[in-house]
Amino acid sequence: MQNFQLIAVCLCIATIAYFYGRARIVKQANIAQSRPNSLPVFYGLFPALLGLIIPVIIIAIWLISESIIMDMMLLNALPDTLTLSEEFSASVALAQIYNLADGISVGEVEGWVKQGAAQFIAWKSSSNMMMSMAAIASSLLCSLYGIRLIGLNFRARNAVERITYLGLIACSIVAIFTTIGIVFSVIFESIRFFRLIPPLEFLTGLTWNPEFEGAARAGSGQGGVAAYGSIPLFVGTFLISIIALTVAIPIGLLSAIYLSEYASKSTRSIVKPALEILAGVPTVVYGFFAALTIAPLFKGAGEAIGLSVASESALAAGFVMGIMIIPFISSLSDDVINSVPQSLRDAAFGLGSTKSEAVKNVVLPAALSGIVASIILAVSRAVGETMIVVMAAGLAANLSVNPLDAVTTVTAQIVTILVGDQEFESAKTLSAFALALTLIVITLSLNFVALRIVKKYREQYD
Repeated sequence: MQNFQLIAVCLCIATIAYFYGRARIVKQANIAQSRPNSLPVFYGLFPALLGLIIPVIIIAIWLISESIIMDMMLLNALPDTLTLSEEFSASVALAQIYNLADGISVGEVEGWVKQGAAQFIAWKSSSNMMMSMAAIASSLLCSLYGIRLIGLNFRARNAVERITYLGLIACSIVAIFTTIGIVFSVIFESIRFFRLIPPLEFLTGLTWNPEFEGAARAGSGQGGVAAYGSIPLFVGTFLISIIALTVAIPIGLLSAIYLSEYASKSTRSIVKPALEILAGVPTVVYGFFAALTIAPLFKGAGEAIGLSVASESALAAGFVMGIMIIPFISSLSDDVINSVPQSLRDAAFGLGSTKSEAVKNVVLPAALSGIVASIILAVSRAVGETMIVVMAAGLAANLSVNPLDAVTTVTAQIVTILVGDQEFESAKTLSAFALALTLIVITLSLNFVALRIVKKYREQYD
């Protein structure tokens, strides 16, 4: 049974338990001529949640442990002549077995691969059958247990709220540990990179050319070693981000002020959704727009006034990226400005302030923390953008602060480095993790500084 079908069966059992539990408490209340402790809906939700959550947990744990156990069993089943060989690689052997089990084979397949694939298929089938039986049985037993507890004095609402509370805690723990796992995985791989390349060379180098070493090995006639100076990448990242923010902050903030303070309800109901549509456009569409429309437009306009504009420029990428992040600033700032109490506006008007003076001197300072938060979100979105940069700014790691030149960003280089089959023992591949770690540190530092500024200058309003 497929995992989706198995969850669907458990969901059906939980649904039946919901309606049965609800009907059961109603029947008990009618017989006893007494009101139950909680509403009938909670008496239905309690067995339904037990009959759904427990099987889902079992399925998740089973699937996680299954892959680990399968790998160990397959490796133990391999012949000793193969595993004791110096050229043996466990990951490569398992990949060959899994590919053959999926029906993918290239050339002549060795006997141990066929045997391993057959064993894997048999074990996988048995595992799926046992998992299905365990999940369905646990769903039935938990649902019956929940129904058995139903009674007029049973605090079903408290039980449902307790289950919900534990579920929220579990989700928070998963999110926290996922973040910790991402950070530590990046840190560990970055340490491996810095064992090959000195950190000072990486952080202060002015040339980025990880392909150079590979070209030398291939006999291209170029000598020397690869260059891993990250300065050009970070300069390009901040150059494009500054251009994007130069476009997005004024337009987004002024549009938020207009929509919240000056626009009529009919205008607001049209313009605000139209701005928010920009947030739903895929970034690849923005990339095509930048590469096919904006970049040629800027190049032609520059040549008309005697400027040399690259066909792939930081200006084109930053301009389109600024259009993309306008909704992040306008929508959030609009919500924050609307949340400022009307009493503050009325007090400003009572003191003789005009509309613009009230907005400038009262409303915006009161909404400062939310506005800065929207700008921080826009900065993070701009720094992490990849597709627009690849299509409109290029992949050339040029050290330039001229917006008319072609530059690249950290995220674009990370994607370029990790595309295709890579050897994770080389400095080239590990450099992607070092770039990611440095970008994380810089982004967190900028956010910390911004939040400190907000905390320092934020005005307190009762």
